[in-house]
Amino acid sequence: MSTTSKLEEAEHKVQSLQTALEKTRTELFDLKTKYDEETTAKADEIEMIMTDLERANQRAEVAQREAETLREQLSSANHSLQLASQIQKAPDVEQAIEVLTRSSLEVELAAKEREIAQLVEDVQRLQASLTKLRENSASQISQLEQQLSAKNNTLKQLEEKLKGQADYEEVKKELKPLWPLTSWGDAAKPLEVLLMEKNRSLQSENAALRISNSDLSGRCAELQVRVTEAVATATEQRELIARLEQDLSIIQSIQRPDAEGAAEHRLEKIPEPIKEATALFYGPAAPASGALPEGQVDSLLSIISSQRERFRARNQELEAENRLAQHTLQALQSELDSLRADNIKLFEKIKFLQSYPGRGSSSDDTELRYSSQYEERLDPFSSFSKRERQRKYLSLSPWDKATLSMGRLVLSNKMARTIGFFYTLFLHCLVFLVLYKLAWSESVERDCATFCAKKFADHLHKFHENDNGAAAGDLWQ
Repeated sequence: MSTTSKLEEAEHKVQSLQTALEKTRTELFDLKTKYDEETTAKADEIEMIMTDLERANQRAEVAQREAETLREQLSSANHSLQLASQIQKAPDVEQAIEVLTRSSLEVELAAKEREIAQLVEDVQRLQASLTKLRENSASQISQLEQQLSAKNNTLKQLEEKLKGQADYEEVKKELKPLWPLTSWGDAAKPLEVLLMEKNRSLQSENAALRISNSDLSGRCAELQVRVTEAVATATEQRELIARLEQDLSIIQSIQRPDAEGAAEHRLEKIPEPIKEATALFYGPAAPASGALPEGQVDSLLSIISSQRERFRARNQELEAENRLAQHTLQALQSELDSLRADNIKLFEKIKFLQSYPGRGSSSDDTELRYSSQYEERLDPFSSFSKRERQRKYLSLSPWDKATLSMGRLVLSNKMARTIGFFYTLFLHCLVFLVLYKLAWSESVERDCATFCAKKFADHLHKFHENDNGAAAGDLWQ
C-alpha cells in the first residue's frame, strides 16, 4: 500500500473519530438538556400537587372544625330541650320551632359530614397520584441516568481512541515532504528510488547555489578591495588637501609690500613646495634670491585654489563611489545572507533524506559548515531567549511599548539623537528663562511696592505734619 493511501486512510479514520466524538457530545448535551427540563417539569408538578394537597388538608381541617362546632351546638340544643321537657311542657308552637331548628341542624351536620368525606377522598386520591408521580419520576430519572452513563462511557472510549492516535500530526508532518514524490512520481517506483531521485535534484540545486555563492563571494571580495583602494585614495587626497591648506595659511600670513615692486623681506619663509610650483609655472629663469615678479603671489594662490577645487571635486566623486560601493556591498551581503539561509534549509532537507536507511552520511566541508550553522539555529537556548524577549515585550503596556520604540528610534539614528539633544537643551533654556523672568517680575513688583510705600510715607510726613500739629493744638485748647 502506498504512502498516500495510508495517509488518506489515517485522515479518514481521524475524521470519522472526530465526527463520532462531536455526535456523541451533541447527544450527551441533548440528554442533559432533556434531563434538566424533565426534572424541572416534574419538580413543578410535584410542587403544584403538594400545594393542592395542603389546600385540601386545610379545607378538611376547616370542615372538621365546623362539624365539631355543629355537633356541640346540636348537643347543647338536645341538652336544652331535655331540660325544658323535664321542667315543663312547652306550647305546641315552641315545640314545632325546636323541632324545625333541630332538623335544620341535623341536615347541616349531615351536609358537613358528606363534605368532610368528600375532602378525605380527595386527599387520598391526591396522595395516591403523588405516590404514582414520584414512582414515575424516579423511573424516568434512573433511565436518563443510565443513558447519561452510557454516553459518558462512549465519550471516554472515543477520547481514549483519539489519544491513541495522537501522533497523527507528527506522522503527517514527517510525510509532508513525501507528498510531491507521490504526486509526480510513478506509482510503480519504490520509495527508495523516489528518495534517491529527490536527493539528486536537491544535490544539483545545492551545487548551483554553491556556485552562485562562490561567485557572489568573489564579487564581494573584489568590491571590498575596490572599497579599500578608494578609502586609501581618499585618505591620501585628504592629507594632500591638509598640506595645501597649511601652505595657503602660511602664504596668507606673509605681509604684502607697501607698493608694487617693493622688496620682499620675508621671501625666505615661503615653503619649498610653493617655490617649486612657482619655478615650474614661471620657468627656471626665476631668480632664487631676488624679489618675486609682480602678481606672482596672487597667481600662485589662484593656481592652488583651482587645484584645491579639483581635489575637492575628485574627493566628492570618490565619496559617491564609496557610498555606491557600500550600498552594493550591503545588497550583496543581504543576498549572501538569504543564500546562506537557503543553504541551511537545503541542508535540513538533506538531513531529513539522510535519516532514511540506505543513505550514508557525507563528509563534505560545505555540508559540515552548514551543519554547524543548522545546529546553531536549532539551539534551544537562543530560541528560548528570543521567545522570552518577545514575551517580555508583549507583556508591556502600550505606553511602555511606545516609549521603548521611540527610544530605539532616537538611539538608532544620528539625526534623531541630535534633534533630541537640541530639543532637550532648548526646553531647559526655555524653562530657565521663564523662571528668571518670573523672578525678575516678582522682584520688580516688590521693589515698586516698597518704593511707593516709602514715597507715600514721605508725602504724609511732609505735607500732613502741620495739619496734624494744628489739630493737636486745638484739641489741647
